[in-house]
Amino acid sequence: MRLERVAHGHTLAQKVLLRFIAIVERRPVPDVVRTLLYRKAFFGRWQSELTQQVMRGPSEWTVGERELFAAFVSRLNQCPF
Repeated sequence: MRLERVAHGHTLAQKVLLRFIAIVERRPVPDVVRTLLYRKAFFGRWQSELTQQVMRGPSEWTVGERELFAAFVSRLNQCPF
């Protein structure tokens, strides 16, 4: 389920950025990117910081192992990564 507001409620600058990403990637922008940009101060900033801590912070796993694990889980959930 997609919320219409999250799919289309971005500022003009964000819409330009999303269009640029879609052109460069040659595919639609993943929903997670749209979600992170929508109300960035409320959700996106905090989620991005948490993701960076989890993926780049201290761990017994290497960064590569964490990236591979994230890609594997995304694949199992049929989510583009």
